[in-house]
Amino acid sequence: MLKIQRFVCNMFAVNSYVVSDETKECLFVDCGAFYSEERAAIRRYVQEEQLKPVALICTHGHLDHVLGNSFLYEEYGLKAQVHAEDEYLISNIPEQARSMVGMNYQEQIAPIGAYLHSTDKIRFGSHQLEIIHTPGHTPGCVVYYCKEEKVAFTGDTIFNMSIGRTDFPGGSWGQMMQSLKLLVNLLPKDTTLLTGHGDQTTMDYECQWNPYLKS
Repeated sequence: MLKIQRFVCNMFAVNSYVVSDETKECLFVDCGAFYSEERAAIRRYVQEEQLKPVALICTHGHLDHVLGNSFLYEEYGLKAQVHAEDEYLISNIPEQARSMVGMNYQEQIAPIGAYLHSTDKIRFGSHQLEIIHTPGHTPGCVVYYCKEEKVAFTGDTIFNMSIGRTDFPGGSWGQMMQSLKLLVNLLPKDTTLLTGHGDQTTMDYECQWNPYLKS
């Protein structure tokens, strides 16, 4: 059974997840830990739970979701995995920081471990995550879905009663609508959605109340 711990990180309030199971192997989803106290909290959790970090995966390459990548590389030797379509984003974090929020990003850029495709599987412990490509917010946005546990990490594709923005460079309203339709068709209604920002929700709730899924 999965154990999922959420950490709300950085100035953008990103949901960063530490996901483990009975084997004590764990992976990180969207590590946005930027401030020292956020990094200390994650380090302490890993130590207290006696976890073995084995992977870092990103739902997309936007700055707010990758601000902790350098920390995880330095601390645990983890190299981020991200969809191939977001290579241009995650390989240019300082440029993103300047253009999007006027930040002077000075940390060492962590190396990339792999560029993912929809046919890949993320395996750790006794579990695996499927990759559902959901472009719209960025070209390489993905949802990581654990079929066995009925849990999906949706990043900035679906939020509670909302969806990710499509007005950033590389965003597409048309692609977002297609991605939402795909998720409605693929994910069972009792799937828990662990979002990139805000509170968790379920597929059933969003299909009933999210105006973007009803259009």
